[in-house]
Amino acid sequence: MTAVVEARGAALAAIEAHVPTLVADRVASRITGGDATLWGEAAEAEAGIRLGWTQAVTVSRPLVAEITALREQLAERGVDRVVLCGMGGSSLAPEVITRTSGVPLVVLDSTDPDQVAAAVDHDLERTAVVVSSKSGSTVETDSQRRAFETAFRAAGIDPAERIVIVTDPDSPLHRASDEAGYRVFTADPTVGGRYSALTAFGLVPSGLAGVDLVALLDEADAASLPLAVDSESNPGLRLGAAIAGTSPRRDKLVIVADGTHIVGLGDWVEQLVAESTGKDGTGVLPVVVGVDAPELSSGAADVQVLRHVADRKATREVADNEIEVSGSLGALLMTWEYATAVAGRLLGINPFDQPDVESAKIAARGLLDHRPEPVAPAVIDGGIAVTGPDALVTGTTSVADAVARLRDAVPADGYIAVHAYLDRLAHPELEAIRHALAAQSGRPVTFGWGPRFLHSTGQYHKGGPAHGVFLQIVGTPAHDRSIEGRPFTFGELIAAQAAGDARVLADHGRPVLTLTVADDDAIAALIAAIV
Repeated sequence: MTAVVEARGAALAAIEAHVPTLVADRVASRITGGDATLWGEAAEAEAGIRLGWTQAVTVSRPLVAEITALREQLAERGVDRVVLCGMGGSSLAPEVITRTSGVPLVVLDSTDPDQVAAAVDHDLERTAVVVSSKSGSTVETDSQRRAFETAFRAAGIDPAERIVIVTDPDSPLHRASDEAGYRVFTADPTVGGRYSALTAFGLVPSGLAGVDLVALLDEADAASLPLAVDSESNPGLRLGAAIAGTSPRRDKLVIVADGTHIVGLGDWVEQLVAESTGKDGTGVLPVVVGVDAPELSSGAADVQVLRHVADRKATREVADNEIEVSGSLGALLMTWEYATAVAGRLLGINPFDQPDVESAKIAARGLLDHRPEPVAPAVIDGGIAVTGPDALVTGTTSVADAVARLRDAVPADGYIAVHAYLDRLAHPELEAIRHALAAQSGRPVTFGWGPRFLHSTGQYHKGGPAHGVFLQIVGTPAHDRSIEGRPFTFGELIAAQAAGDARVLADHGRPVLTLTVADDDAIAALIAAIV
């Protein structure tokens, strides 16, 4: 089923205002044809090597037989548990694809020692590991690979029999993996990570886990022609205009799954849109919420509600100032990619680079190389240490007081971002903080698990409009874990990633409040203090 995009109010006005011009400028067919000039001269070099995703279905078809054959070989050896080590674009699409298909995939996209242990220390005899990274230099993925190699050897298992690599051709990871004897799948190097859902990065882990890849590619193929045609009915043009063309701009895109069969699509869209558009002081901030979220009824002038609904019938009645989108998973993956490229053109930015993502990585590496003395907390309340700039913590007597100050610092057009550097599988209850802060502040609130959000909304937080305030929740691992061949542990790595990001945000003038929880009791106390 191809995608359907309907809207009312400001979003419909944006469609009516911009789509005719997009059609006249042949934007859809030029994207499909690989025209790198669409986003201006400054973006041309990058765009020229980043439009391969428009041909992903055709390029990826031959992979299906190889993936299926490998899955059957593994199954014959009793290997039926698949773990994916990847970050951002390497992990979010496979997670959506497998969850929607109802097949199990363990996604390790964290450096939290407990989350690493949960993936590495169980069922190794029946585990295959997919390590996905375009270059292999991503510190999280490199560390996760090392953890599995160590565990396999300790269990008497040859890592080369169990580890599968997905990377770009001739990357450092490709060369090292060939030398180690690992099975390697290479992806199209002209596709950026967040646009890679229908390349080897999305298909290898999903197929090994048991997804019907032929059906997924067929869905995307059926959507390709409507997306390539310069027509006012083109869903990619309509969606791009609706999310980036409102006047005045509704730049907080509140995304809710409301009847769709697709599981977790908002998390994938969040990275695609935030990392692609959040730069040069502008952008669209996705805010992924549930059906009872305060943002849905706030009436804020800068909020644009978008619902992923069940089918075409559901789009016949759209609430005022809302967008409704339906379609198959393959169709929506393609539609959102086109829409994001279109949004980049309307915003006047390059939707294929991520200039501010590297800054947090550099800061984290610097803190690992030269570890500073820990900052004394302003207050310790119920096992929670409070640190931050003087305006937020001086004279603070409690966690609730500090959080209230952070709430009060939100500008009228701003937002709150909660970043939890903890085991996301063990502590899903922390996400209740998002809803509570949204209700209390009347402003949109995003929630991201660290460090994975650094490969997602991290770009928008630093490169987008300077109107965010940030709440970090950092853990104190009870059981740390070493990383073979590295002078730091997983616990030290995630701590450096949190501190590095806080430093970069502060350097950009963004206020950051850090709450360090001592244990599970402190997490419960933190939730009680806010919720």
